Amino acid sequence: MKRSEVENSINWAKDLLKRNNITLPMFGYWDVNDFKRRRDDIETIVKTMRGWDVTDFGEGDFQKVGSVLFTIRNGLLGTDIGCPYAEKLILMREGQILPMHFHYTKTEDIINRAGGILSIQVYNSLPDGSMDYDSDVNVRMDGVMSSVKAGTVIDIPTGCSMTVTRGLYHLFICKPRYGDAVIGEVSSVNDDNIDNHFAEERPRFVKIEEDVPLTIPLVNEYESILGGA
Repeated sequence: MKRSEVENSINWAKDLLKRNNITLPMFGYWDVNDFKRRRDDIETIVKTMRGWDVTDFGEGDFQKVGSVLFTIRNGLLGTDIGCPYAEKLILMREGQILPMHFHYTKTEDIINRAGGILSIQVYNSLPDGSMDYDSDVNVRMDGVMSSVKAGTVIDIPTGCSMTVTRGLYHLFICKPRYGDAVIGEVSSVNDDNIDNHFAEERPRFVKIEEDVPLTIPLVNEYESILGGA
């Protein structure tokens, strides 16, 4: 992705949140100079990768496949740094897809906070990590358990949620013709470096082409930009 696309996407996300009366913690509005000035105070933010995350998952077509994410809270596995849970916002444009994947350890509640309709396609995974195209899938939506056929696409309207357990393949679609969406994620501690298994091999974080100056660092750039906090 180009840096200009990353920065424009973050500005779009901030505007979407503002229009829906959602305010980020103060570091959500910092620029790179703010991070550098506060480097001695922000060990928890850096180590738990809180902040902005923009990715097209290596697809090369962000408008079709990709997402803007903001991690509000998180912890560091095996330590007492941060929280024993994680919270994110996932900002998706109408028609955008977040690719099929499952998590090795994380269980998450995916909540449609505002805007359009989130559609989630689900499959079980097999012991070797491949997709199970045959068995029915048990899903819990706002505490109500149901069983659906493999590959079912479930609409999550505003205010509603689905619990995604570890090993459950899931693909997000911001449903066309219903507008952009603000999706909430409340989960166990999150480590995006090691916890994602994609149905098709692809990078979780992508290389950025520096076509404009960096103003907002991404969570996977903190160490290189700050030299460690």
